[in-house]
Amino acid sequence: MSAENPGDPAAEPDPGSKLVGSDRVLAVLAELARHPDGIGLEEMARAVSSPKPTVHRALAALRRAGLAAQHGHGRYVLGDEFLRMAFAHHEARPDHVRVMPVLKALCERHGETVHYAVLEGPSVIYRSKLDPAAGAVRLTSVVGGRNPAHCTAVGKVLLAHALPDEAAVRAWVGGRTLHRPTPRSLGTAEQLHAELQRVRAQGYATDDQENEPGVNCLAVPAYLTSPTTPSGAISVSGLAYRTPLRSLIDDLPAIRAIVAGKEPA
Repeated sequence: MSAENPGDPAAEPDPGSKLVGSDRVLAVLAELARHPDGIGLEEMARAVSSPKPTVHRALAALRRAGLAAQHGHGRYVLGDEFLRMAFAHHEARPDHVRVMPVLKALCERHGETVHYAVLEGPSVIYRSKLDPAAGAVRLTSVVGGRNPAHCTAVGKVLLAHALPDEAAVRAWVGGRTLHRPTPRSLGTAEQLHAELQRVRAQGYATDDQENEPGVNCLAVPAYLTSPTTPSGAISVSGLAYRTPLRSLIDDLPAIRAIVAGKEPA
């Protein structure tokens, strides 16, 4: 396996290829994140469609920065420095810091998983998630993970603010076919527009087994950085048989009070 010689002019990347090289390093870093148990050099080369020497140089650069490591079996994993930076950044985010007491109060009240999520394009990204100490249901959501906005309660809350009319909804959908994870999921722009009208009128959104079979959810907007524009949405999710959607709706005044930083009645 050849190694790049920094002193060899022929080894210096062409200025026009620097972006490609950077993109390749980022692709390798992203692929490492998909393999918590590690990934071998050959497997990585196939995953990012690059020659092994090129991938080896990218991994070497990441290892020098502490962003990748090689464990005892010779497989590559994310480095401790990457994890340290990621967790430090996440913990220091203003919205994350401010939302944790709210999530804790809701989690303790309902004994179910709670989320804080933001909207990004067609998806919601989960910024924070808190499971109860006992009896938690393992949902598909993870911090940093995504789900389709149109079939999640947090997504519908945020879309209701971002898409004020039918024209905006149609522009957002564009030529896409809306993904339907379950038969209950919304599938057309017309259905989504009607749903967002209901969300605006009632001030909250629900996910009635629309994103995951057997799981329902209620979400309300969170105004952590502005009194008029939601920074994200907060939800309570649970198994439909154990925490019926009706019970969450009936507890809406208390949920709103907790999200607003007040004591529930």
